[in-house]
Amino acid sequence: MKRKSFIKVMAASSVGAAAFGSEQARAEMKAAPKKVLMKVGCQSGGTSVENLEFKARHGVFNLDGGSPVTIPGKGWDLDDSMKKREACEKYGISLDAYHYPLTSAGIDKVQYPNIMLGKSPERDREIEILQQMIQVAGKTGIKVLNYNTTILPVLRTGRYTDPKRGNADYSVWNYEEALKQNHPKTIAGDVTIEQMFERITYLLDRILPVAKEYKVKLANHIADPPTPVGYRGITRWNSPDVFKGIQRFAKLYDSEYHGFNFCIGSIAEGLKDPKTEIMPIIKWVGERNQIFNVHLRNIKGGWNNFQEVYPDNGDMNFLHVVRALRDVGFSGMVMPDHVPHHHDPASTPQAFSFAYGYIKGLLQAVSDEVKS
Repeated sequence: MKRKSFIKVMAASSVGAAAFGSEQARAEMKAAPKKVLMKVGCQSGGTSVENLEFKARHGVFNLDGGSPVTIPGKGWDLDDSMKKREACEKYGISLDAYHYPLTSAGIDKVQYPNIMLGKSPERDREIEILQQMIQVAGKTGIKVLNYNTTILPVLRTGRYTDPKRGNADYSVWNYEEALKQNHPKTIAGDVTIEQMFERITYLLDRILPVAKEYKVKLANHIADPPTPVGYRGITRWNSPDVFKGIQRFAKLYDSEYHGFNFCIGSIAEGLKDPKTEIMPIIKWVGERNQIFNVHLRNIKGGWNNFQEVYPDNGDMNFLHVVRALRDVGFSGMVMPDHVPHHHDPASTPQAFSFAYGYIKGLLQAVSDEVKS
């Protein structure tokens, strides 16, 4: 072979080898397991010794600790908050989150009602208290505050006893049955979706800057369940199209501190086919880095008619759900939420124990698998 021809052949071979090497590297990267950043967590039980030992025994080392003692008219007690962290650290548990006193109890029961009533100047004083609570959370090292912006409480119409799961009781929501029950309007009267968003932005305009200063993420739990327009006078901000509601809420602010306590169950309650429709929602919110915590709750059914069941016997495949969370880089807690009931006095801790093990098994499975 002539020298020039030899050089050309070798150069072509080198280019081919480089291209092959590049393709091989890409293939290897594609085949490599994606690192699981999320961890099993929980929001029940607080920071008592009994609960912390229960969590540690079941391998739960990340916690939403409820909330510190409230000083009337001021906010959270910093000393009590630090004691909660110290109590967790004795068991190797990370105190990652608190619950804001903006709960799902309903406007008639919530501690600070004037925010979602849109009533000034009363809501301004309540917001000042919430600002102080963010400061306490930040000084304690809390990463996330979970909260609700709802008027109606969590809505259910009854229970179903499942003989195939040892006569466990499942909470049920059926819209037609709810209409028959004819519950009255709340003290809020009629509230449109635009009014809901005005009240939400009024709140967040004033607390998000504090959250940014203290590096505390604000994680909103959508209303449970999504409902038709005007039910009991209220149009929930995530209704009647739950995905559009989530997108509208997500786009209110371009801030790493604005996002969701991402309740898989509550989102599924607004879908007609939760098994398939939940996946693009996870992808959309996850790729925006707005999933701060996850409630892993399964249901049978969907929009306007569902039962809350165990994680393994609902319509959604939680292996696929957790895999999708892994693939968007979710790094927070995956928590049990509502669990089925039973007349056995120990049924609640039993159900949570089952859920912890189930979640840990899912995390291990998606950690070890190789993406195809």
